[in-house]
Amino acid sequence: MSIDARLLSGVTVLATVVEQGSFTRAAALLGLSPSGVSRAISRLETRMAVRLIARSTRALRLTAEGSRLYELAAPHLAAIEEAATAASRDAAEVAGLLRASVAVAFSRQILTAKLPEFAQRFPALELHISQHSDAGDLNADGLDVAVRFGDQPSSSMISRRLLETRVLTVASPRYLAAHGRPSHPSDLAGHNCLQFLDPQNGRPFEWEFQRAGETISVSTAGNLTLSDAGTLVGACVAGSGIAQVLALSVGDELRSGLLVDLFPDWPGETFPLYIIRPSRRFTPLKVEKFVDFCLEIAQTAQ
Repeated sequence: MSIDARLLSGVTVLATVVEQGSFTRAAALLGLSPSGVSRAISRLETRMAVRLIARSTRALRLTAEGSRLYELAAPHLAAIEEAATAASRDAAEVAGLLRASVAVAFSRQILTAKLPEFAQRFPALELHISQHSDAGDLNADGLDVAVRFGDQPSSSMISRRLLETRVLTVASPRYLAAHGRPSHPSDLAGHNCLQFLDPQNGRPFEWEFQRAGETISVSTAGNLTLSDAGTLVGACVAGSGIAQVLALSVGDELRSGLLVDLFPDWPGETFPLYIIRPSRRFTPLKVEKFVDFCLEIAQTAQ
């Protein structure tokens, strides 16, 4: 069997450009310069005598011939990668650099205590943990994987649910002493309610309460709007107002009495936590192992 290596290389570059959406991102993934990617596409177009990508200063798009080539070639490229992965997986070492963006609450309450175990399992792996916006793009941010709260919008990402955490309505004893304790969610209309921005749409989250099949929405208002969960908790502890927070993020404050759960009889509202990764044809072993580890420790934490 004879394989034209240059043709295969060119088609691989084209597929990477399509999946990454730009020459620059494709170049970073392939270890080439953007001009090197452009030249590879030009050589492929010359070889095939057709224009594959219509370039402009604002964007790039596939021509009809380019779309047809990608549609037909992509499954075969995936099969080649899968075959290579299957042949080497058993002997592979989990090594290299893994860049992960992890929600602060999950990092502090669950992941941090398990990091020594992760390092012991995979001593050749270097793990970089950061916090990015829950609405950020993994490829643009140079990330391999992310742990994010909230339902994930449809995209080229692959997501798996790690856990569900309760949504609590809390206040500090200082605030309650000054303003009284609401006895029902509808009483919140008379209180200063701290607003928290949804990173997916930039608008404050709506306040909802659920129990035994009953669901009510409550319109709230306040003099402070925040986008950082840690600042929200800190402001609430300081007595700035009432807040809706995730149970996972305020366990210590509840146990110590710094915050009070105002409506324990409305326990039904929950918020999901997902781990997501780019839907590349080939998922590096280091990413698979980190995803598996997070799924494992999330299950034991519930």
